[in-house]
Amino acid sequence: MTVVDRPVGSSTAPKRDESQSMIARMTCILDAFDGRNAQLTLEDLELRTGLPRSTVHRILDQLIRLEWVDRASLGYRLGRRSRSADGVPGHDRIRAAAAPVLHRLALQTGHVAHLTILDGCDSVYLDKVGGRLAAALPTRVGGRRPAHVNAGGKAMLAWLPAESVDNLVGAGLRICTDRTIADLDALHRELGRIRGRHGLAFESGESVPGVACVGAAVLGTDGPAAGISLCGAERTVDPDRLGPLVAAAAREVTRALSPASGAPAPRARFR
Repeated sequence: MTVVDRPVGSSTAPKRDESQSMIARMTCILDAFDGRNAQLTLEDLELRTGLPRSTVHRILDQLIRLEWVDRASLGYRLGRRSRSADGVPGHDRIRAAAAPVLHRLALQTGHVAHLTILDGCDSVYLDKVGGRLAAALPTRVGGRRPAHVNAGGKAMLAWLPAESVDNLVGAGLRICTDRTIADLDALHRELGRIRGRHGLAFESGESVPGVACVGAAVLGTDGPAAGISLCGAERTVDPDRLGPLVAAAAREVTRALSPASGAPAPRARFR
């Protein structure tokens, strides 16, 4: 082993090594949060990372202060900065405008409120709020589902020209349950019904067995900017009751995203 003398008081090399080690350990902790379990306890993180519990706890404190991790009811979850980096960057304005509306919907109805955007043929979840079903529902911020299987996604697709829908979803629709819409003709008929309901979309068991959903699109100047939906157990979701609430929420967020304060809502048109 070669020993290299350093001037007394010099600590440049050790600091570099410690910094690299800290980055590696922080990355290891963040990587432990995956789609299978959005909330982890301290014990979970210790087991998944192989790091000492005291080290995990110390690094978590720093990650919380920097908003990479949040405290959650069951331990810890990814924070604002991690979620923004999880496949959905650049949508902070939509998320901020929708957040109070989603919280109000969840409190008012007891269901799970989602905010989604279209990314190709997928709905990508920007936010998920409340409800007794939240922990059991297999959706997460940054996660994806085929747009044609959920109400928020279908509500957004309904505002697009038919040829755009064809280009996005392709000829072979992905199947999630035995109720999933399985071909393009059936999907276009469904989108026509949504347009006939002035933009309200429904689904029951098409994405997750036993779960129903009501959705509506948030509109931008060039079409759908996002989708808002309420989800719950099939037996508890009443479209006649929830539909007007979701439609009003989508209009409220549309107005909040208008280019100028007080400007009328963008007048995107059905095609």
